[in-house]
Amino acid sequence: PVFAGMNGSAIENFSCVIYNIFLMNCTWQAGRDAPADTQYFLYWQNSSEDNQMECELYIKDENHRNMGCIFQNVSIGTEKAYFLVNGSSKESLIQFYDEYIDLYKTEILTAPLNVTAHCTRDSAGCIITWHPPLTSHVGKAKCFQYEINIQNK
Repeated sequence: PVFAGMNGSAIENFSCVIYNIFLMNCTWQAGRDAPADTQYFLYWQNSSEDNQMECELYIKDENHRNMGCIFQNVSIGTEKAYFLVNGSSKESLIQFYDEYIDLYKTEILTAPLNVTAHCTRDSAGCIITWHPPLTSHVGKAKCFQYEINIQNK
């Protein structure tokens, strides 16, 4: 059955963030009614053509339970990525958790690069220039919007 396992044993508060262009960090909390010996395992699939991959570097809590994962060399595809977290316990069956996520919505962008400001004393004021931030999925600079916040006049 799809929901086999003890109610309340599936993970909660699952989230993933992509940062530094190619790193992805996923975290979760143990199910509120999961037995103390429950261990969780994360699998993900970037697109329907890719193979499902298990986490290679788990983040563990004080009880050595897997509570997150760090993925390296992640690329953002055009499809939703599929995530599956299942669990095992000697006491009971553990419900799985799965979710489809648009990875581009989770990326924390780096700051713009090569920011320069050239100011003059005449009415021209200041000219501020920069390059778009590095990202794993946006190829066009026109996709970005910027806001300048001047702290001191």
